[in-house]
Amino acid sequence: MKYFSRHIVMPVHLNSGQSLCCGQLLSWLNEEATIFASCQMRSKFPITKVISEINFMASAQTGDIIEFGFELVSLGQSSVTVRCKIRNKVNHAPIAFIDKIVFVNVNEKGLPIPHGARANAA
Repeated sequence: MKYFSRHIVMPVHLNSGQSLCCGQLLSWLNEEATIFASCQMRSKFPITKVISEINFMASAQTGDIIEFGFELVSLGQSSVTVRCKIRNKVNHAPIAFIDKIVFVNVNEKGLPIPHGARANAA
C-alpha cells in the first residue's frame, strides 16, 4: 500500500462531536480515489460505480494529518478496482479501511468504454 495524499483536519471539517465528519472524509476519499483510478486507467473520465463497506476504526481531531493509501486490486477492460486505507500520518493509527472501490471509464455520454491501461502494465 502506497500513501499518495494527505489532508489536515481543520475545525470546519468537524462534526458536532468535535471529530472529523464522516461526510468530509468520504468526500476526500472519493476525490483521492478518483485521481488514483484515473492514473491507473490512463483515463480522464472514471466514475465511481461501487464503494464497498467502509470500516471506520478511529476518529481524527483538529490538527491531525490524515493520509490516504491506495493499491490496485484488479483491472478490467473498462474498470479498475482499488483498495484504500486511511490513517493518521503521525502515529499510523488506522482511521478507515475500504476493501473495494470500483471505477468505470466512460465516454462523454456516460457509457463504459475501454481504458488505456493493460493488466500487466498496471
